[in-house]
Amino acid sequence: MNSKFKKWLNENSITEVECLVPDLGGTARGKILPTKKFIEGIESNTHRMPQSIFIQTISGQYANDVEGGLPEDVYNPTDTDISIKPDFKTIRLVPWYDDPTAEVICDAIEMNGIPVQNAPRNILKKILDLYKNINFKPIVSPEVEFYLVKKNSDPDYPLEVPVGQSGRQETGKQSFGIDAINEFDPLFEDLYNFCEIQKIDIDTMNHESGSAQMEINFQHGDPLELADQVFLFKRTLRQTAIKHKLYATFMAKPMKGQPGSALHLHQSLVNNKNKNIFSNNKNKFSKIFMNYIGGLQKYTPLLMPIYAPHFNSYKRLFATYGSPKNVNWGIGNRSCGFRIPVSDNKNSRVENRLAGSDTNPYLVFAANLASGYLGIKNNIQPSAETKESLFDKDTTKLPSNISEAINLFDKNKELNEVFGEKFVKTLVAMRKVEYLAYMEVVSPWEREYLLLNV
Repeated sequence: MNSKFKKWLNENSITEVECLVPDLGGTARGKILPTKKFIEGIESNTHRMPQSIFIQTISGQYANDVEGGLPEDVYNPTDTDISIKPDFKTIRLVPWYDDPTAEVICDAIEMNGIPVQNAPRNILKKILDLYKNINFKPIVSPEVEFYLVKKNSDPDYPLEVPVGQSGRQETGKQSFGIDAINEFDPLFEDLYNFCEIQKIDIDTMNHESGSAQMEINFQHGDPLELADQVFLFKRTLRQTAIKHKLYATFMAKPMKGQPGSALHLHQSLVNNKNKNIFSNNKNKFSKIFMNYIGGLQKYTPLLMPIYAPHFNSYKRLFATYGSPKNVNWGIGNRSCGFRIPVSDNKNSRVENRLAGSDTNPYLVFAANLASGYLGIKNNIQPSAETKESLFDKDTTKLPSNISEAINLFDKNKELNEVFGEKFVKTLVAMRKVEYLAYMEVVSPWEREYLLLNV
């Protein structure tokens, strides 16, 4: 493996290497090293990081700050090191630097050689191994929504719609508007070029219903490879937007009066002959497909700390019109949490429309696939198909806030077994710390309506 790295780095005249480690929030942690030091670290097995990177919250605090702390089998308070192992399959050029720079995603390994149990990439690998054991292979295709906004250096100031090439802000709903996308052509030309250089296999882009809100669709493929690509894409888009003096945000609900941003995931299963097993020879949905949907319906409400990780995530679900907030399923029905796109047998699949784009792709993929696996394993039967629109109906079976979601996730025995208690305890503690940090903030709404009126 060392020789592969040396050959690739020499061929591309690389001077620096970024070692990237996705944390539980989906943020890129890691180190930047000169190429020589990177190779030396691989040869001597000395690429290290503190284990605390997997208990760090989105606000910069640590899950250990929760009342009572974390058990030592989850987090050692001495903050011992872990080893980070670069995965050669993930090495890529970083296209926005002047000096030739590489990036590589690293796996987190305990010093005794065991994968770190609360590292998101390892969590996804663990779920994929469950499918290997039953001779099935998951195939996924993510769709990621985001907003372009004006640069904003003051967090107390609301985000604003950016000005495009026409010199005007977008107004109204421009769903699938071609000219609305063309307003930001220079940015998207750079984005496509950067993605091509990094082998991020994006398929199509369309304008969503929000002002300067877009969606990128990825080609279908292996879940780990696609999770890596979404992880790198988010970083790439942010860097591209900054180059063009804008921000790109994956917040679930970034602006008042605008729809939220989702991460929709299409998913199917193939057997060892690469045949889609979600349909049968009679052009009908297979029993395995029905069990898979049953699993999604049963376990999704319990997995909302992954699908809706932040306080803001629930504003997308419950304070906007277009986001499904139910666990119903329907053929072609976008008002359902689980939509079955109309397709031929080869492309039979289910789309989960509930997750926000503020999520960690590794964990979202793992949560979907774990739910489907448990549905198959436990022979869970789904509800009947929903044929009516649910957009204006109160059919929610989802927790309405972080606190409720944490309790459901924490107490489920099957999820503790599938994901591992260390991961569950870590995520629960992180969400509690993040929730308490949010509750300390006094919002502009409170100052506006409570300051002089109560």
